[in-house]
Amino acid sequence: MYALCRDCLHLENGAVSACTRCGRGRIIAHPALTQLSIAHLDCDAFFAAIEKRDDPSLKDKPVIVGGGQRGVVSTCCYIARLYGVRSAMPMFTALKLCPDAVVISSNFGKYREAAAMMREKMDALTPLVQPVSIDEACMDLSGTETTHHAPPAVSLARLARDIERDIGITVSIGLSSNKFLAKTASELDKPRGFAVIAPEEAEALLGPKPIDFLHGVGPKFAQKLAADGFDRVHDIQQAELKALIRRYGETGMWLKQRAHGLDNRPVRNDEERKSVSSETTFRTDISDPAALEDQLWQLCVKTADRAKAVGVVGVVVTLKLKTANFRALTRRISLSEPTQLAQEIFRAGRPLLAREANGRERFRLIGIGISGLDDHRADTVDLLDPSIAKRAAAERASDAARARFGTDAVVTGRAARIAKLRESDG
Repeated sequence: MYALCRDCLHLENGAVSACTRCGRGRIIAHPALTQLSIAHLDCDAFFAAIEKRDDPSLKDKPVIVGGGQRGVVSTCCYIARLYGVRSAMPMFTALKLCPDAVVISSNFGKYREAAAMMREKMDALTPLVQPVSIDEACMDLSGTETTHHAPPAVSLARLARDIERDIGITVSIGLSSNKFLAKTASELDKPRGFAVIAPEEAEALLGPKPIDFLHGVGPKFAQKLAADGFDRVHDIQQAELKALIRRYGETGMWLKQRAHGLDNRPVRNDEERKSVSSETTFRTDISDPAALEDQLWQLCVKTADRAKAVGVVGVVVTLKLKTANFRALTRRISLSEPTQLAQEIFRAGRPLLAREANGRERFRLIGIGISGLDDHRADTVDLLDPSIAKRAAAERASDAARARFGTDAVVTGRAARIAKLRESDG
């Protein structure tokens, strides 16, 4: 059993209640403390913490950051959370729960500046930093012990201490063997926390938790799982994998893995990839809406293939057009759930195209892309559109056939028509 003092960073072998060097009691002790290297850093009430940092008079007051009376809560401090206020809550509801709250409009310039300072400190620890949002990130500190002359746990405790000293906010750290468990650990001890989950203890820790404790299970999906008899993570652990896949498709596989604490996604340092897209310039300008739709479908397939190849999904679909006189048009739409499927990208992009392609305007270029990227976990189970699971399964089967037998193994009617037109043009 190793014990680490989070104040003076003294590491010793043995369980202690207070540091033997500085006498303080902020101790993190765990048998696997020096063996784990995947971390998740999560700021504590980030926006509200920045506002309290800049205005000390707010220190002991409930603070809500967000829009006006008709807006929503962006974030709130822990004092406001004691009243039941939560992020994304309508502002009028939040103020009913906590009428004495101080409401502050968002100042993203300040938040981005603080986030950049934190990123600089994380980059100094490891080149493998994967931002999750403006106030959280995953890190892989494998192999950094030689560079920093300390195991990852010590480097992380130093990082949290330095952020608090230099930036004036607190963070919570989760340390484990994969991204899912590290994220889970970071939520166990907030605020200003540091928690460790070893892979061998994951099942016992997760089992008694409600099903929505699994990061990625939203309220709607949790309701469906509860209706199907899965109230606790333990219920998923005990279920047969085949039964889960029959009922939920790929999401069943994802559920089973996460319920057992499994996650093989690497920490990727590719935040420069903001989008995945494809575009084409026509040999001759096109005005026919049906022909433009055919081109759009082909590009949706290419974009989906690229997204699948790098293992990402996107929540924003962007259509790009350029007219015959070189006027550029960009139209975008946000999805309710992220996707990497060609059919879903096409279903989002098609109406955007229809509003621009009226048969009178000629176009020389068309493109489609997804942004707002995240790791692909499994195809969404959407209660508002149950057929999405069937469409996803069909596309995955088509992908498998193309991978095994070649790109022409599965051809849609639209693709066949395009090929025939190309032959006639040739």
